[in-house]
Amino acid sequence: MSRTLLTTGDPNGIGPQLAVKAVAALGAQAPVVVGDATVLRGYTASAGLVIRPAEPGLEVEAGYLDLVDVGVLGDGEAAVGKVTAAAGAATIAYAAAAVRLAQSGGYAGIVAGPHSETAVHLAGIDFAGYPPLIAELTKTPRDEVFLMLLGAGLRIVHATLHISMAEALVRLDAGLITKAGRALHDALVSMGIENPKLGMFGINPHASEGGLFGDEDLHLAAPAARVLRAEGIDITDPIGADVLLGDRAHDGYLAMYHDQGHVPVKLLAGRRAAAVTIGAGVPFSSVGHGPAFDIAGTDAADPSAILAALALFSDQKAEVVR
Repeated sequence: MSRTLLTTGDPNGIGPQLAVKAVAALGAQAPVVVGDATVLRGYTASAGLVIRPAEPGLEVEAGYLDLVDVGVLGDGEAAVGKVTAAAGAATIAYAAAAVRLAQSGGYAGIVAGPHSETAVHLAGIDFAGYPPLIAELTKTPRDEVFLMLLGAGLRIVHATLHISMAEALVRLDAGLITKAGRALHDALVSMGIENPKLGMFGINPHASEGGLFGDEDLHLAAPAARVLRAEGIDITDPIGADVLLGDRAHDGYLAMYHDQGHVPVKLLAGRRAAAVTIGAGVPFSSVGHGPAFDIAGTDAADPSAILAALALFSDQKAEVVR
């Protein structure tokens, strides 16, 4: 069985600890870690693991953490619990290395440890979450790559993500909503859900209430729903998100902006939520929580979300993100 790649995320946060805990917990299904040996050595020593260089096809062996050493940070350059530009640059370097490896074949998918957007921006890197980064790294058009958040039985794709509400309303159009709905449908089919039923959240409260609260749903969301149904995709017209989630009658949901999709999943799944980038052809997931700088280095990090994300790629389920 192909192994999964696990990046450590921000090296100053809890990501390196989570990677070590995941390797220790998963035994024969342990991932290959992508990060810096200089950061991981202290954690592996405490866990009784020995770092060894990873290569495609390397079999799991008890007592070892198989590492792709990216070599970004030297000895003493990590600053546990701190937000730094160096850590932000390292976070992106780990993700880029993992994508290159995944594209070369031999790996089931990628799971990224928690990152700090502040640290990445301090490094001077334009970063708005993993979907646009993965689009850039795989040379896929940005408007064809989306984020799906999974947890507590919910699967929600976001038409727009890490941008202001004002910008989201500018970016939303029938074409973008159609592409997001198509990506959601294809991802669910790849997960083994035949003829998935999709629910489309309205842009405005009550999906605009027949024009009482604006006309965006009439002119943007509804036309996209019609196009998708003409392609054979089972999706509702735009309906208030509260109504659709209250019914829980669909296999997946299409949210129009960040909080519309994140709030219900985070409320119900908490730290066990997993984020999956879909549409780029590279199986890529990340945890739904941050780097928790306040507990970095204390061994208090909970690996539940990392383990849940890694489980997405077990039993040959990597096709979920294609």
